Amino acid sequence: MKETAIFAGGCFWCMVSPFDKQPGIEKVVSGYTGGQTIDPTYEEVMTQTTGHTEAVEITFDPALISYEELVEIYWNQTDPTDAMGQFQDRGDNYRPVIFVADELQRDSAKRSKKRLEQSGRYTKPIVTTIEPATTFYPAEAEHQDFYRKNPARYEQEQLDRIKNRADREVK
Repeated sequence: MKETAIFAGGCFWCMVSPFDKQPGIEKVVSGYTGGQTIDPTYEEVMTQTTGHTEAVEITFDPALISYEELVEIYWNQTDPTDAMGQFQDRGDNYRPVIFVADELQRDSAKRSKKRLEQSGRYTKPIVTTIEPATTFYPAEAEHQDFYRKNPARYEQEQLDRIKNRADREVK
């Protein structure tokens, strides 16, 4: 039986590839969640008035990859110490959130967050929130599979994220 996971961690363009390449992942969809607007558009979310954040919805086979493994991949894609954006992406529509579908996901995410806090990897507090999943709205077609459609721009975005992450982690 397939399950879903929803993660927000900055621009959804950069969140797809790391999950999409894992065994057991059926699909990764870019979209919006966590806000009050019904069926928001990219332009609306960018105004920071909808309450939505850019996120990815991952459909996976838990027999091949666990939710816990997905959370660990997530931590490596974000700066969990930055509540108001990710790397060069600024604003609450880029905030880091793990949206959980049920208590099992919530418990798993909380345990993982606690391990990260105790790891000493970051000098600042971990501010990624764990929130109940709400309606997920897929983004427009041009925002799906960005890393495949725009490989040069995607690579530059990744290089910027890597540099910014290295600047924030404990040396």
